[in-house]
Parts: sequence; C-alpha cells; structure tokens
Amino acid sequence: MTKESKKLGENFKKFRIEKGLSQSDVADSLGISRGFISNIESGKKNPTLITLTKLANSVGISIDKLLK
Repeated sequence: MTKESKKLGENFKKFRIEKGLSQSDVADSLGISRGFISNIESGKKNPTLITLTKLANSVGISIDKLLK
C-alpha cells in the first residue's frame, strides 16, 4: 500500500459518506464488486484512470479533488 493509494481511498470514502452512499450503492451503479470498492478505500487496490473517473462522478466531484 502506497501513501497515494491510502490518500485516494480516504478521500473517496469521505466523499462517499458525505453523499450518503454505501459501498454497495457505488459498486452497483458502476457495475463492480463491493469488495473492490472496499479495497480501493483501504488503499489495497489502485483503480485505473477510467475507474477513477467513474468513482469521482459517482460522488459528484472531479478527479483532482479525489486525488488531493
């Protein structure tokens, strides 16, 4: 797990919770597994650029905000 992966996961989780979405809500809307969302949030997985875009869109933010 890298520092960047951990930060991305923390940011996504924060924005997801602020929007009142569960991991399952996001996973279902993107057609991916809840486990994959969990792994991203814990910094264990690094999503592709396409998945990053979809994650950011799912919580209504830009990719750069997700990565800060």
